[in-house]
Amino acid sequence: MFWDGRRVLVTGGASFIGSHLTEALVKRGAAVRVIDNLSTGRLEYLDECIRGGTVEFMQADLLNASAVDEAVRGVDTVFHLAADHGGRGYVDLHQAACASNLTLDGILFLACKNAGAEKIVYASSGCVYPNLLQQDPRELLYLTEDMVGPPYDADNMYGWAKLMGELTLRAYARDWGLKSASCRYFTVYGERGKEDHAVIAMIARAFVRQEPFEVWGTGEQIRNWTYVGDIVEGTILAGEKIDDGTAINLGTMERTRVIDAAREVLRYTEHPAEIRLRPDMPTGPINRVADNSLAKRLLDWEPKMKFMDGLHRTIDWYFATKDRSEVKERLPLALVER
Repeated sequence: MFWDGRRVLVTGGASFIGSHLTEALVKRGAAVRVIDNLSTGRLEYLDECIRGGTVEFMQADLLNASAVDEAVRGVDTVFHLAADHGGRGYVDLHQAACASNLTLDGILFLACKNAGAEKIVYASSGCVYPNLLQQDPRELLYLTEDMVGPPYDADNMYGWAKLMGELTLRAYARDWGLKSASCRYFTVYGERGKEDHAVIAMIARAFVRQEPFEVWGTGEQIRNWTYVGDIVEGTILAGEKIDDGTAINLGTMERTRVIDAAREVLRYTEHPAEIRLRPDMPTGPINRVADNSLAKRLLDWEPKMKFMDGLHRTIDWYFATKDRSEVKERLPLALVER
């Protein structure tokens, strides 16, 4: 098997997506090292792997160059998921914090080159796509990879940092032969997700029986929420099949209005609340959905989880694992912080 015995580093490997990716790589036989500063990650997600000796864990920050040098030593493939990032409230309101991604990406990429790592798989984002294309929810729009180009118009400092990361890796591949792939994640949700992202935020509001039930924006925004298990599968396939820095969309092509997702959360949780729209709150692009045909062609990948099925699964997980009083107390801050 491709990953059997391969030495792998996962940055941000105790986080929401990173922990799922780490577990999947371990199941495939990889020797996995994780570096995470635990600012948002939770070590409990990796407890079984660490106790079983299948994961080596380093608690450190990627802004610490010496720690990065240690983390990449002896590694074949690096999955780079660590970032200063949150949901819409965070990326809109914390521009300077998100700018730190420019520095940590640069430190990691150069350390990988100097250490002789074979490949970097980079967690990029749908935020690299031009805002100007995503303003009309009535348009049947599917974003293709070639739409990222002049005129560049990325989504906030977070999107610009991800775009610069992609361009840097292409240059490294071209000039220095460092293999790489960039995976543009689209609105990931699922178990272990956090309340600063829309799906978990809606579930949390239902969990605490919020009345009225707040929905940011007009509710007409179009999204393509993609289940974390599908994202992990696509990321691993990119690690196997793409070497030249190509950026590829990982997202479902299901088009879902925010208001429809909110209504389903209320129906499924049996919370008969009135919906209060909040167009004054951070909303983001109005029409963001991936075209995943390139991933189908290059990776033989497409999402398996339908949104409503994944939403129900995520609701069941959240209601089974969270404490209502604790969520209610921290929810206002959790919506806009990491």
